[in-house]
Amino acid sequence: MAAPSVSVLITGANRGLGLEMVKQIVEAPRPLKKLFACCRDPDGPRAEALQTLAKKHPDIISVVRLDADELCSIKQCAQHVGSLVGTGGLNLLINNAGILFRKTLQETSPEEMQKTFNTNVIGPMSILQEFLPHLRSAAKACGTPGMSTSKAAVVNISSTLASMQRIQQTYEFIPAVSYRISKAALNMLTMCAVEELRKDEILFSLLHPGWVRTEMGGEDGEIDVQESVLGMFDVMASLTEKQNGAFLDYKGNPIPW
Repeated sequence: MAAPSVSVLITGANRGLGLEMVKQIVEAPRPLKKLFACCRDPDGPRAEALQTLAKKHPDIISVVRLDADELCSIKQCAQHVGSLVGTGGLNLLINNAGILFRKTLQETSPEEMQKTFNTNVIGPMSILQEFLPHLRSAAKACGTPGMSTSKAAVVNISSTLASMQRIQQTYEFIPAVSYRISKAALNMLTMCAVEELRKDEILFSLLHPGWVRTEMGGEDGEIDVQESVLGMFDVMASLTEKQNGAFLDYKGNPIPW
């Protein structure tokens, strides 16, 4: 029996990890009904590579405006996606958009902390709230028990920097206080969703992409975006209800809280 086609949404899809996710998912053998590639400014110069890619797959890729800092933008995106997926719903939501300030505690301003929380925590929370009806529709439409990223799932891109147990090993290397705190909050947000929405059979997972050579990760990263995304997609494909709420790296290894 052929695998059912799925609908996927990726935030922060115009560069770095997000753009590579779009590239790999459209090339994968997994049947794909619709891919919503979301970014803050779809018509701007930073989205040119994404728009070029979308033109090669016009029936699959839909480039949509979504600014994680703007609730109105999130609501409009959710309405647009809902009008296209219908009762089949949205199978996989990947919250990838994020910002990082590398500063220490003493250097971090309240404004930087607020901006980081708006994008890295409040954004994913609002996105989940607005897209929840479409995720529920996908879970119901599937008709089979259990959890998977082919049924209904939310994957939040987190970081090992959120790990309290690892802070002694990582802090001197990169303080990034506002980023660390925001990703720890994202982890808790995800676990709250696990508990609150367990009966809906929506899978939740937190993934650390590794230290990647991107604009955010810097040129000294240990791996390139291709390796990171390939690993994360392999992990996503393997997830079941047994890993609901798991905090894993791109190789599938658990990360301590």
